[in-house]
Amino acid sequence: MERKLGLTATQRIALIKNQASALLWYGKIETTEARAKEVASYVAKIITLAVNTYADNIETEVKVTDEKGKETTKTLVKDGVKKLNARRKIMTMVNDLHEVKGEKESKADFKKRTKEIKHRLVEKIFDEYAPKYDARKEEKGQGGGYTRIYKLGARKGDAAEKAIIELVD
Repeated sequence: MERKLGLTATQRIALIKNQASALLWYGKIETTEARAKEVASYVAKIITLAVNTYADNIETEVKVTDEKGKETTKTLVKDGVKKLNARRKIMTMVNDLHEVKGEKESKADFKKRTKEIKHRLVEKIFDEYAPKYDARKEEKGQGGGYTRIYKLGARKGDAAEKAIIELVD
C-alpha cells in the first residue's frame, strides 16, 4: 500500500517524481525514511522497464549523397517498438533535468556536447543504468535491488527519521 506522506495525491506524485529524477541523475539523495522507501519502489519500476527493453534496436542502411554527388551508405540505429514505448513511459515518470556546464568548459563546447541529446535523464537511464543492471542481473541471477537505504537517525527540528538513498553499483 502506498504511503500518503501527509500530502495530497498530486503533491505526492510530484514529490516522488522529483526525488526519483534527482536520484537517477545524481545517484544519491538525502530525504526522510518514508520518502526514501516510496522513491525506491518507484525507481525500481523505471529501471526494470529500461533493463527489459534497452536492447530493442532496429538497424537500417541508408544511402546518402554528399555535396559532391558521392554516395555512401550509413547505418542508422533506431529504437524498436518496445524500447520506444518504454522510453515514452519513462519520460512521463521522471522530470528531465538540465545538463550543467563544466567549470572550465566553454559555452561552445557545452552546446556541441549537448546538441544531439534531447532528454538527458532518459538517455542516461538507457545508456548507463540499463546495461549495468542487466549485466548485474545476468551475473547474480536476480533482478531488482537497485537501491540501498541508509538510516541516519532523527532530524533535530521535527524528529523525522532521515535516510540516504543511493543506487547500487
